[in-house]
Amino acid sequence: MNRAPFQLAPLDAAYDRAAFNSDSEVLNRYLREQAAQDIRRRVAACFVALTDEKRIAAYYTLASASLLLADLPASTGKKLPRYPSVPAVRMGRLAVDQAFKGQGLGGALLADALDRAVRSEIAAYALMVDAKDEASAAFYLHHGFIALPDSSRTLFLPLATVPENKTRW
Repeated sequence: MNRAPFQLAPLDAAYDRAAFNSDSEVLNRYLREQAAQDIRRRVAACFVALTDEKRIAAYYTLASASLLLADLPASTGKKLPRYPSVPAVRMGRLAVDQAFKGQGLGGALLADALDRAVRSEIAAYALMVDAKDEASAAFYLHHGFIALPDSSRTLFLPLATVPENKTRW
């Protein structure tokens, strides 16, 4: 029987955040200094991929958000109720420790985030992200996200499409 190489869990104070080292100092600092406060204040949830030794290999955050109807592509917006905005879940951060790059962790965490958003009892139209650079935007586009017409680094994926697209992750 094959075991998953990583366990996904909510961030806990027992996990060593100081050892985490992605290629982004901003994302490293967030995990070390801000994530626990955001969890306590209920402004974000943070989930980690752990090794058997409980080392944090990667993490991502989720928070509630909204998308302005006027910002969505016209073909999408015309299918939605005429509210000023639609509810969404924001994946605020996604980072993989350099020691674990190239193992598909980014895609696995994205799939987990989508699964959590779809299973939530609180309605949301889409999972949205703000890509930090063009490479990040390309990652999300590869996974079926759609860029907002006036903001190519803000992308969304309608949650209603997730079950049929999930095989890509």
